[in-house]
Amino acid sequence: MNDTMHARDAIHGAQGEAFITIEGNRYKFANVINLEARFEKTKTQVPIMGKVSKGNKSTGGEGTGSATFHYNTSIFRELLYRYQETGEDIYFDIQVTNEDKSSGVGRQTTILKDCNIDGGIVALIDADAEYLEDSLDFTFESFELPEKFSILETMQA
Repeated sequence: MNDTMHARDAIHGAQGEAFITIEGNRYKFANVINLEARFEKTKTQVPIMGKVSKGNKSTGGEGTGSATFHYNTSIFRELLYRYQETGEDIYFDIQVTNEDKSSGVGRQTTILKDCNIDGGIVALIDADAEYLEDSLDFTFESFELPEKFSILETMQA
């Protein structure tokens, strides 16, 4: 058995796709450059009699993310404007699929549920830029994994 991963099983970062669903409208997030979402557990330190160190107990979690994309859509500015004008906060879902057909792990799809924008760029100009980039930070309430990478043969003990 081979003990090392094959280079072909590394996932190429540009081979994937993302979609955003806002109020029933689904958009292909084709202008995305990068997107990262993290789920961090909240932990409480627990004193334990007879031990010098404390234990750690998970007591909750928080989902956060960020995205950089080409400055060529007003969708997110419209959400911010709507919030400014009406106070109505809009939640949406983001679906991200990684699929590098040369890799043996298959594809993985993650759906970030109930995303909410922290803020964003409302105007941008740069005479020195070759192209303009937009960005946003967001939170999400939960995530789903309807498709998961398969386990590499080299990972099985």
